[in-house]
Amino acid sequence: MTEEELRKLEEEEFNTGPLSVLQQSVKNHTQILISCRNNRKLLARVKAFDRHCNMVLENVKEASFLLSSFMRYHV
Repeated sequence: MTEEELRKLEEEEFNTGPLSVLQQSVKNHTQILISCRNNRKLLARVKAFDRHCNMVLENVKEASFLLSSFMRYHV
C-alpha cells in the first residue's frame, strides 16, 4: 500500500470505526466516560487522540465520586 492509501484508510476508520466515537466527541466538544484498567472511570472532554488511543483530555472528573454521590441521594 502506498502512503496515500494508508492515510485514506486511517481516515475512513476514524470516521466509521470504533474511533468515530472519539472523533465525534472532539468535533462536538461532548463529554465521554472512559473506563480505565483499574476499574476507575473518568468523565472528560477529548481535545485530541491518535490511533493508539492516546488522548489529551480536559475537564476531567473521576466518575467514582460522581457515582457515589448519585447513589447516596437517589437510592
